[in-house]
Amino acid sequence: MLSTTPNLADPFAMLIAPEQVMNAIERSDRLSRLQSRVYRPLDRPWIPVKATADFDSEIDAEPEVPDLSDDAE
Repeated sequence: MLSTTPNLADPFAMLIAPEQVMNAIERSDRLSRLQSRVYRPLDRPWIPVKATADFDSEIDAEPEVPDLSDDAE
């Protein structure tokens, strides 16, 4: 016997009946009591932007090394 109302605990319920899942989420008492916080990093990036640009230009200036893996056979 196939039910027309999907079980909302079913992992595929969001694919079968997304409206019902979203309605259940909006009506959820437990979810409405959750507190949300936004966390932001307090430290600065380790690599400054200028150092990154200098490093990139140094790498670009290095000569290409030929691939010798085919000659090893």
